[in-house]
Amino acid sequence: MKGISMDKKYKLFAINPGSTSTKVALFENDRLIFSSNVSHDASKLKEFPEISDQFDYRKETILSELEKSSISLEGTNAFVGRGGGLVSLSGGTYTINETLLNHARVGFTVKHPAILGSQLAYDFACTYGGEAYVVNPPDVDEFDSIARVTGMSEVFRESRIHALNQKEIGIRYAVGIGKSYEEVNLVIAHIGGGVSVTAHRRGLMVDSNDIVNGDGPMAPTRAGSIPANALIKMCFSGKFTEKEMYARITKSGGLVDHLGTSDVKEILGRIEEGDQYAKLIYDAMIYQIAKNIGAYATVLKGNVDVIILTGGIANDRYLVEQVTERVKYIAPVKVMAGEFEMEALASGALRVLTGVEEAKDYTGIPVWSSFEKNAI
Repeated sequence: MKGISMDKKYKLFAINPGSTSTKVALFENDRLIFSSNVSHDASKLKEFPEISDQFDYRKETILSELEKSSISLEGTNAFVGRGGGLVSLSGGTYTINETLLNHARVGFTVKHPAILGSQLAYDFACTYGGEAYVVNPPDVDEFDSIARVTGMSEVFRESRIHALNQKEIGIRYAVGIGKSYEEVNLVIAHIGGGVSVTAHRRGLMVDSNDIVNGDGPMAPTRAGSIPANALIKMCFSGKFTEKEMYARITKSGGLVDHLGTSDVKEILGRIEEGDQYAKLIYDAMIYQIAKNIGAYATVLKGNVDVIILTGGIANDRYLVEQVTERVKYIAPVKVMAGEFEMEALASGALRVLTGVEEAKDYTGIPVWSSFEKNAI
């Protein structure tokens, strides 16, 4: 996948719903024209029984924000949403069809505000004209079969990673060196509130840690991999409810559990003031990230073109230096700090509109659900 021709100007509107806000951005090709993180009243959101019930309220809030900024959606060529709640699928840009829309409305596989992205994109396209897409939604799963197997026959690994940003970073890096994403092997570490370390083999994310179910490095808000026996004892100790244990793993683990905050700037300040425990915990997170990079390099049999560090915490020079020191023997390390989710949404739509890639059709059939033991 090479660069995009800019002979024609396309107007693209990207929509990325979060828990209490919706990020929106208007692009002309790859040039950002307008962006806003539209806030929603948290108490108002709680009035809706289901996430999809928030649709009208979020739409009105977004349109009000656009009106205040004198932004018109007339003439928009494509509306592109975050996506989510879908069955497992391969990466790419998908036309929002009825099957995709129905799955998003009910949150077929997961209930998260991201499911509103496709609904809003489709509605805006119906109102203003233009195409409606989702790009590399959270449901992307391109794992090798061997990567799915665990030591328990009832438990399999599935892809739950920062698919949108990871794919965009891979594509951007490849274009920058005059190649396509399908021509390179990469290990990409997205380091933010969650940490995903992923092996990209010639355009496919073939293995990664599960950032939802507790796997891989600890992160600012997530526990990462925990020794199973110790975790089982905690679960049956009577000290914690099921809900509390899920929270310890996915929302209040990692740096929050140890240090009471997920704010890396605050932690770095405490380290500068001599807090040795804060330094130990932060160094441990860095150590675990580097260790996982080494692990996923083995997935590619050491044939790694570059190791890329992305996500907001990749802006921390100390973290970058420490990770680089441990993994530079594998491959060169490149920093592409920050998150490019809005740009990724617009770029995915633009690649389709310019003919660089074809839009995919959402079938509603998962790329993987389980192994039939007798068929292997």
